Parts: sequence; C-alpha cells; structure tokens
Amino acid sequence: MVTHLDLLRGAPAWGCACFGHRRRALLTGAAAATLAAAAGPAVAQIPECTRSKLTNLVPAEQVEQAAAQQYAQLLQKASSQRALAPADQPQLRRLRAIAQRIVPLTAACNERARQWRWEVNLIGSPQINAFCMPGGKIAFFHGILAQLQLNDDEVAVIMGHEIAHALLEHAREQMAKSTGTNLLLRGGAALLGLGNVGDFVAQMGSQLLSLKFGRSDESEADELGLVMSAQAGYDPSAGVTLWQKMMAGAKGAPPPWLSTHPSNADRISEIQKRLPRVMPMYQAAEKPPQRFGPPARAASGPAR
Repeated sequence: MVTHLDLLRGAPAWGCACFGHRRRALLTGAAAATLAAAAGPAVAQIPECTRSKLTNLVPAEQVEQAAAQQYAQLLQKASSQRALAPADQPQLRRLRAIAQRIVPLTAACNERARQWRWEVNLIGSPQINAFCMPGGKIAFFHGILAQLQLNDDEVAVIMGHEIAHALLEHAREQMAKSTGTNLLLRGGAALLGLGNVGDFVAQMGSQLLSLKFGRSDESEADELGLVMSAQAGYDPSAGVTLWQKMMAGAKGAPPPWLSTHPSNADRISEIQKRLPRVMPMYQAAEKPPQRFGPPARAASGPAR
C-alpha cells in the first residue's frame, strides 16, 4: 500500500543535490543561538516589527511551552501514520535550506527568537497549509507545495509570513483579546503573580494550531514576511504569483487557513504597493547558492 511517507520519499527536487549527503535537524540548541546571533539591524530600524502591547498580558514562556507540546503531538501523530518526512526527503531539505536563510534574521525583530529551538518539518497531507507556532515550530503540508507547484521564492514568502506571526507574537495577542474580559473578572491575575493566566494558556494551548488571526494581524504578517524573505535573498514579487496561484487553486476564495485575509485581488494590490520598499532589500541581499523545484504533482493527491 502506498503511504504518505512513500509520497514524501518520492518528491523530487531540482538543483544541487549536496544536501542529500547529510541528515540534520534545523537550528537546534547551540546552532540556533549562533545563527540567531548573526541577525541584522536593530528592531527600531524595522518598523514592521512593532508588536501589540496586548502580548504583555499573556506570558510568552507558557505559550511557547504549550506550542512545543502541541507541535510534538502533531509530529508524533504524523509519524505514526507514516506521514512525517524523513530528514533526507528532498522537499524537507528544501524547506530547511530556505529556513536557514530566514531564521538568522529573526532576532533583529524579536529578541526571544534567539532562545527558540527552531524546527521545520514536512507532513504528507494534501492540505494547502503551513504554519509557524510560537517558539519557531514550523510545518508545511505536502499539498501546498505539490498542488500550487511553488518555486523557492513563493515558499520563502509563505515561510516569511508564518514566521512573522511568531515574531509579532500574534498568538499571545489573540489570547489576550479572547480571554481579556475573563482575566479582568479574575481580579487582575496579571498583577498577582500570573497564576490564573497560566490556566488560560493551558486551555488555549490546544487551540494554537487552529488559532485564527485577525485581518490586521494577517496584514502585519504580510508586510514583515516580505521583509524577511527579501532580506534572505528571495524575490518578494513572488508574493504576487503566489496569490495568483492561490486564486486559481481555490477558485477565487482563500484556503481556510487564510480565510481572514482581504480578498485575493486586494492582497495582490497591497503586495505590489509594498514592493518598492522591499525590492532594494532583495537586490542588496546575498542570493541562495542553490535552487530547488516543486514536487511532482500527484494526479490524485497523497494516498491515505
């Protein structure tokens, strides 16, 4: 029987094959700290990095811990279903190569990113989906790469967008908004040792994967994501072709994971307006030494 893992093992990549001679996890422990320390300009020089003060109402450590636990559960489930890509899978190597160019830029936006144990994984599912959870836990679903036939620049735009959500701590912001009234009713728990806040985080932790961001959050992630991908050496104008593919693939409607975004046409227009700011960053950035291609398009999608 063909499994998700069979599909993932067979996904080809173009370009240099030198990544295939080694297995490695992405940016863990000391390696993550070393690369994050190489981050660029100060936060004050990147206006897109401004975060909401609401994030201060929810403890970052607890949110990141909850995210790490849920991410581990997701990977365990995928592994049990033979849907978790092995380290030598070509598309996973591709995702990790792109992430290794973006991650060193993140601490310039958020100092907490220096402490995050970054991970990138690929899940053998036909879903058009990708995310970055608090604490730098990234996952792409095979469907978004195969069905949309994304090039590296388009993947980098998506990855930059998802990483931007984590850097801007939108999950903490949304938790604060959704539980703010309840927190006040509990007698100002934030001023009394945050005891009850931890309860809220534990309750909300199980919802991190399905957390929906507001339209303003999505626009902020778009803006910062373009900056991240451009500084990493990926063409930010790929945001336009990405959304043209989204429109074609979803018959004009965004996929569920981006349902809170503006219309696709408006989204493309906003990206085009931002290009004059980010294109000089791209032109000045060191370009990736190797390029990869999308996986073969499966006629009937991944087998179950």
